[in-house]
Amino acid sequence: MRNFMDENFLLQTETARELYHDHAAKMPIIDYHCHLIPQMVADDHQFKSLTEIWLGGDHYKWRAMRTNGVDERYCTGSDTTDWEKFEKWAETVPYTLRNPLYHWTHLELKTAFGIDKILNPSTAREIYDECNAKLALPEYSAQGMMRRYRVEVVCTTDDPADTLEHHVRTRQSGFEVKMLPTWRPDKAMAVEVPADFRAYVEKLAEVSGVGISTFDDLVTALRRRHDFFAEQGCRLSDHGIEEFYAEDYTEAEIKAIYNKVYGGTRLSGEEILKFKSAMLVLFGEMDWEKGWTQQFHYGAIRNNNTKMFKQLGPDTGFDSIGEFNTAKALSRFLDRLNSEGKLTKTILYNLNPCANEVIATMLGNFQDGSVPGKIQFGSGWWFLDQKDGMEKQMNALSVLGLLSRFVGMLTDSRSFLSYPRHEYFRRTLCNLLGRDVENGEIPASEIERVRGMVEDISYNNAKRFFQF
Repeated sequence: MRNFMDENFLLQTETARELYHDHAAKMPIIDYHCHLIPQMVADDHQFKSLTEIWLGGDHYKWRAMRTNGVDERYCTGSDTTDWEKFEKWAETVPYTLRNPLYHWTHLELKTAFGIDKILNPSTAREIYDECNAKLALPEYSAQGMMRRYRVEVVCTTDDPADTLEHHVRTRQSGFEVKMLPTWRPDKAMAVEVPADFRAYVEKLAEVSGVGISTFDDLVTALRRRHDFFAEQGCRLSDHGIEEFYAEDYTEAEIKAIYNKVYGGTRLSGEEILKFKSAMLVLFGEMDWEKGWTQQFHYGAIRNNNTKMFKQLGPDTGFDSIGEFNTAKALSRFLDRLNSEGKLTKTILYNLNPCANEVIATMLGNFQDGSVPGKIQFGSGWWFLDQKDGMEKQMNALSVLGLLSRFVGMLTDSRSFLSYPRHEYFRRTLCNLLGRDVENGEIPASEIERVRGMVEDISYNNAKRFFQF
């Protein structure tokens, strides 16, 4: 019987262990997609408790606690203490066996705080106090955590209207970890609620210095912000969409649709799809002009629980995997940009694992030999960023594409304790490859190539692909 989470955790063969310990583990971290709060990095935030750094904003944990019968006040409430919230989490942890939360919890305790104890009600107070004592030390600040995990680059997720002042301040401070913005223009195409869209356009007008009344004005303002993001080191865009949009439209139609929604009139379903289609193409062209990488996270049904959405807002743990027939629209979207010679480097993240082979085969349609792995199958995302989801994504990519050119893992997290997800991914990768070597499916004579492949997927491919 193996010990839980020892040095060979998830590594089932000797080859897997050698690949991880001698190759994957030594590589720095490039976290090219995350949701860290830039001000926390700029301020070198000192966390007041383990609850703040671990449970604040973590809807993964909140979902588990609710399922375990924990009252909402211990998840998102303001009338309970940090200890009371942590105590409820500790009571929930024993019930998360076989859920990735169990692994992540103990991997984070071990790598961040050097704690090997199993978290449960009987150890909760001891673990809480030990972690809080360490969190009071300077080396456990926001920047200290990034140093601890040997982070080289992080790319946050930022709206075109964001000032990026915290990115500027962080860079000017001399902090050795690069914190770069990522262009996330979802609100610029969110025309479902006219009043919300109008308010966003007015905010964009203010920050861009462009008076916006027409669609052409909107494009001018967005291009000005796109230029500003580039000046601050941005290399990637990101789009959170339910499905892909690839309706036919004319320039005149889009201008008329803009005038209608800007004037406060609700759009028809067809008009919404046309506008989103036009905006996705526009953003794709802008990214191509600058040589950026565009990312698409699609397939989530968000805010399913209307009652809780009204009470807590978005990103609080009430989203799920959706079912969308989006292959044709994805193909049309990529083909439209490609036909114009304006298809930039692209990463596709699906939330429904039934689309793994769809994505893996779609990549090959638009590879053009200009960049290795120009069109990428993104790492298992959200509900899929766990061992089973990672393995399925890598297996589909291996069978139908080139795993060797994969740009690897990211945290997609708001937490400064989420960097062990890179370790979890690397251990899973090494276990897959190590098993193939020992099963005779990869020749042992190619072990040097396999070692290089591990280092590439862990770090080198991302370094080259994004030109960091």
